[in-house]
Amino acid sequence: MPVWGFCRGLSSVGIRPKVGITLMAITRKNRVRRQGTGEGEGEGESSGPLCLLSNLPTAPHLQSSQLEFHLPVCFSRARGMSYQQHSSSSGSRMARRTFEFGRTHVVRPRGKHQATIVWLHGLGDNGSSLSQHLESLALPNIKWICPTAPTRPVALLGGFPCTAWFDVREISEDSPDDWEGLDASAAHIANLLSTEPADVKVGVGGFSMGAATALYSATCFALGKYANGSPYPINLRAVIGLSGWLPGSRSLRNKMEVSSDAARRASSLPIFLCHGTSDDVVPFNFGERSSRYLSSAGFRYVSFKSYDGLGHYTVPKEMDDVCQWLTARLGLEGYGS
Repeated sequence: MPVWGFCRGLSSVGIRPKVGITLMAITRKNRVRRQGTGEGEGEGESSGPLCLLSNLPTAPHLQSSQLEFHLPVCFSRARGMSYQQHSSSSGSRMARRTFEFGRTHVVRPRGKHQATIVWLHGLGDNGSSLSQHLESLALPNIKWICPTAPTRPVALLGGFPCTAWFDVREISEDSPDDWEGLDASAAHIANLLSTEPADVKVGVGGFSMGAATALYSATCFALGKYANGSPYPINLRAVIGLSGWLPGSRSLRNKMEVSSDAARRASSLPIFLCHGTSDDVVPFNFGERSSRYLSSAGFRYVSFKSYDGLGHYTVPKEMDDVCQWLTARLGLEGYGS
């Protein structure tokens, strides 16, 4: 069966072999070195020579491949936006961090516009790489918005700058969460959805770190606010997380219990989680425990699906399941056309 990283089969969207970009297998301990010619990566949007390409296929027959990715740009773009966040420091001083988000790529619906989904890439990737893949899905009534995360130093990479929705030291429940970075990304997603028509259902999904950010947005929706206390403005109708984890999982239940409104909102939001049992980047039990944490916090409609032998990538069966779930949960017309 062909492997999906961000496309349904490498040849189906114009990806053809050519020396230029070297891909090596991704493991929890490995970093991936990318040395490119400057072509085909979102018009030069490479985040540097060293980054985790966490949503590229890592099937055995691709682990040592040399591929150049040609992804034609055939969709509209929005320029990057910046957000300023304040965080407490010593004394009464306030430290200011500015997050510059990259380009946003939009895939327009081919049929009646019934839903808009913001889809978030993994660590080190960009919105361009996802768009062609999403355009090929049999969901003609969904508008896909694919933003690009800010380029920032990532502790997991020893401080090397890479596109990331938030900083992460290690993929662990004991690792401190970057609430400032999470808030900035969740606010960026909310801003992208804020101008959608009132009769269009909106949601957020993603892969790996993008999935973690999507799940954080789900908790902001339920709590009615970001971690910094600012109100969360969007009425989410669906959340999807592939091969990801839940930031702040251990404290979520206590936060939810103090608000009846939070419990009501959580009980109304459907969430679909998928994870491969052989994932060696974000371990399978992280996804499984994220599902349990959400359910125990009051999210009643959490569906968790495991994929036997699947690593840190996606396959057609998984994406077909996503399409069917979205169609059922959002009441979409025209699935499969």
